[in-house]
Amino acid sequence: MFDVIIVGGGAAGFYSAIHIAEARPDLKIAILEQGKQVLGKVKVSGGGRCNVTHATFDPKNLIKNYPRGEKELLGPFYTYASTEVVSFFEKRGVSLKVEADGRMFPTSDSSQTIIDCFLDEADRLGISILRHSKVTEIRPENLEDGDKIWNVVSIRGAYRCRRLEVATGSSTKIWQLLEKLGHVIVKPVPSLFTFNCNDKRITGIQGISVKARVDLFDTKRPNSKVTVALKSKKTELPLLTEEGPVLITHWGLSGPAILRLSAWGARLLNEKDYRFRVRINWLPDYHFEGIMKLLLQVKTVEAKKTVLRTKAVNLPRRLWSSLVKASGIDETERWAHISKFKLENLARELTQCELDIDGKSTFKEEFVTAGGVDLKEINFKTFESKKQSQLFFAGEVMNIDAITGGFNFQSAWTGGYIAAQGIINSL
Repeated sequence: MFDVIIVGGGAAGFYSAIHIAEARPDLKIAILEQGKQVLGKVKVSGGGRCNVTHATFDPKNLIKNYPRGEKELLGPFYTYASTEVVSFFEKRGVSLKVEADGRMFPTSDSSQTIIDCFLDEADRLGISILRHSKVTEIRPENLEDGDKIWNVVSIRGAYRCRRLEVATGSSTKIWQLLEKLGHVIVKPVPSLFTFNCNDKRITGIQGISVKARVDLFDTKRPNSKVTVALKSKKTELPLLTEEGPVLITHWGLSGPAILRLSAWGARLLNEKDYRFRVRINWLPDYHFEGIMKLLLQVKTVEAKKTVLRTKAVNLPRRLWSSLVKASGIDETERWAHISKFKLENLARELTQCELDIDGKSTFKEEFVTAGGVDLKEINFKTFESKKQSQLFFAGEVMNIDAITGGFNFQSAWTGGYIAAQGIINSL
């Protein structure tokens, strides 16, 4: 008989267990993990460095990074957020550093530092870690005094506990068990994925990263041709827009701007079967007319030079060359001889480059799912179920997910901590 069982040996589960055990060393606590290894996602996060959190310390700004859970997390972030996470790790001898983009990593640049911290704490506090314990049944047993005993059956054995926390992340089997307990599960769909694109303009130039603006559109193009000026009221409006680094890959497009689009558009893009268009402005400080003026100036100043070899804007040379060729400009053509028609083509390629997306690829470092326990069924002051008393949640088992940058871990730490307080106060 345990006082507390936490199903799921990931970030949220360990964080909860440690806080419960520190506050109540008299309690018997177990973590049930279905696999051989615990903290698997921590291990691979941030390319093996573990993107612990983000240096966004104002809760009102922090919630803006959550496509699902924004409203619900505001209160919890005022209780426990990035500042408290930094203190938690520093208290345990793990210092964190802030990178230029705000992401926070251990100064060791190794996720093993975070894993060792959790495992050492679990050992110090006497928390039982039961591996190879895939849960197959969760059954509440109501007592006469209104309290409850939870029966948790795994492939390794059956256990009983007074309080149960589910922190399994995206687990279809666990969601099915929670449905049997009366919970509504929002259909899971992928989030944080890259875009597949087989367009000759980006083929063979993988590895290039450019700050760009990306507008996302339906596959169906408007009947009228997009005007050069793009000032008409009939201009097609994008479904989603993001600005930031875009990485050209072997299979298409990745990078922070693309991953943010995938997160905010998780359900929309799933409905479209991941077939849509993007329009990329490779020079987001310019619009079409502005770049046309610049190209006309270059045409005068660099008249005798070839367009291909004269990089008129601040872009990687391989990308410039690809866009010049896509504009119908021959590699031997000089600026003086370029027609207005070809200059307009080049201006469009630079500021309105349209690419067809055909499918997605998993962003393996941070596989995230949109979906899970309906947020209306959770009390966010305690992270306790509204359907089943003495049942708590933390992490991505709920319909909460974030963009890349340490925000998914932050919601795991916050949920883990508040669930721990809810459990402590209920015992």
